Amino acid sequence: MFVLLALLCGALTPGAVSAQAFGQALTPPAPAPEAPLDKENTLYLDLEYGRVVIKMHPELAPRHVARVKELVREGFYDGNVFHRVIDGFMAQTGDPKGNGTGGSGKNIPAEFNDGKHLRGAVSMARSASINSADSQFFIVLADSPMLDHEYTYWGEVVSGMEFVDRIRKGDPAEDGAVPYPDRIVQLQVAADAKGDYKPLAAGPAN
Repeated sequence: MFVLLALLCGALTPGAVSAQAFGQALTPPAPAPEAPLDKENTLYLDLEYGRVVIKMHPELAPRHVARVKELVREGFYDGNVFHRVIDGFMAQTGDPKGNGTGGSGKNIPAEFNDGKHLRGAVSMARSASINSADSQFFIVLADSPMLDHEYTYWGEVVSGMEFVDRIRKGDPAEDGAVPYPDRIVQLQVAADAKGDYKPLAAGPAN
């Protein structure tokens, strides 16, 4: 027992490890600063409640990202409603008819990839046909791994998810159809945007 104590005391003599070095060993390294967003592949989704920033992933879904940016720059999405919103699942938009049956008239071949449908993921809606994605997309409200490799993931919300959470929800019995839906005020490619956005609604959604 005395031998063990002596060995322990010897291991902690001042010459072995200084207090300063010991403290540094326990201090985790500072996290590396995040790279700035590529504005050409970033969207500003303006809702009545505030601005949602979406980082696009052209390395995962190049054709979808290119088509979305094309539609955005045409102003296609401005004024579109969130016609299907299921609490705890997703919020869907991108239909100019506002009932889930419309689109731009141009389908995009599927680009299923390894993107995960976690909360904040942005993915393309489609019908039963794999290659039927058009203009409609959805934002995932809660982790939904069953969507992985079934829908084309092309982006993620990096800020403003609290505003997405406030989008009016639909009736689950009606497949999430929203009788008084929220709308997209404006959707822009960040590289094209000028100035900040001032929310239109200060109060909570109904």
